[in-house]
Amino acid sequence: MSSSVFKRRAVAGALALALLATATSALAEIKTLTDVIGRQVKVDLPAKRVVLGFYFEDYMAVGGEKAFDSVVGLSREAWEGWVPANWAMHVAHHPSLKDIPDVGEVEAQNFSVEKVLSLNPDLLILADWQYQALGADIKRIEKQGIPIAVVDFNAQTVERHVASARVLGTLTGQDARATEIADLYAASLKQVADRVKASGKPQPKVYVEFGNKGPEEYSFTYGKNMWGAMATAAGGNNIATPFVEWWGPLNPEQVLASQPDAIFIAGRENNANPNALPMGQGVKIDDARAKLKGFEQRAGWSGLPAVKNGKVYGVYQGASRTLSDFAMVQYMAKQLYPEQFKDVDPLANYLNYYKKYLPVTPEGTFVVGVK
Repeated sequence: MSSSVFKRRAVAGALALALLATATSALAEIKTLTDVIGRQVKVDLPAKRVVLGFYFEDYMAVGGEKAFDSVVGLSREAWEGWVPANWAMHVAHHPSLKDIPDVGEVEAQNFSVEKVLSLNPDLLILADWQYQALGADIKRIEKQGIPIAVVDFNAQTVERHVASARVLGTLTGQDARATEIADLYAASLKQVADRVKASGKPQPKVYVEFGNKGPEEYSFTYGKNMWGAMATAAGGNNIATPFVEWWGPLNPEQVLASQPDAIFIAGRENNANPNALPMGQGVKIDDARAKLKGFEQRAGWSGLPAVKNGKVYGVYQGASRTLSDFAMVQYMAKQLYPEQFKDVDPLANYLNYYKKYLPVTPEGTFVVGVK
């Protein structure tokens, strides 16, 4: 090879590398975003190595299924352990999910900072409650140059749902899709609020309980967040609000004294107690209704207005603290104000959300009444 040919090829190679570097830098962009707790976060986007702590379906709904191609770590217990049938549904469609490394779970106190660091992520996404619980471990992660973005659907406010959707949209490069879903959520909750207000009726008293312990033992109820906030958004007067700030058990005597007009028991698929309320993916409606009726047999409950009038309902725990929970608010509102929501089909809206924004089709029981 002549020296002139060699030089030409060397120049061409250098030019190609320069063009590649320019293209790569054009694709990557350091953005500063404000997460839902007001932190300024600098992230090199699009993120290529993401560790995801919670809100798995919301991340997928906003970012699209391909967004999980960049996920290198999961708090797997919060998905597979808490809603195993939902996890199995997604794995059946997307088998590579089960190969994503597990970084442990904050609530179980086995979240591993070392595991997170070993995955060399360029972004960690946490729920607000996870961020608060990790405490000093947050500084250990940030010292390694790993940005942390905080989102929050547990608060169950329109503001935080919308803000969280927009943060996920920015992180996944799907701002338009995030805006569409956020607008759907905000419009749905506004419709509920407007119709409740237009009814002119006094707020029915509502009691909500996580039915994981079965009828034999009162489990925790909700105050300002999750189902408590959803009950309030649905136009209910949550009887737990004066006594429970976030979540915790309510004295059985207080439940009886409050005389709730409607009762909602939240259930899920993985129940250790055989008498717990089963709800969710793969649950048969007759099984759910039979277990739900068991709660009516609690001491003193036969005299409650909710039981006398057949207003005891089951709802899916996995359908709270998520962008699809607008349908659960609609369901609660429809039971409290049936005349105002005759034209609303909450279950159809829940399933249509999956059809439009997620790659799987849920089959099971997500809402049920004793009648």
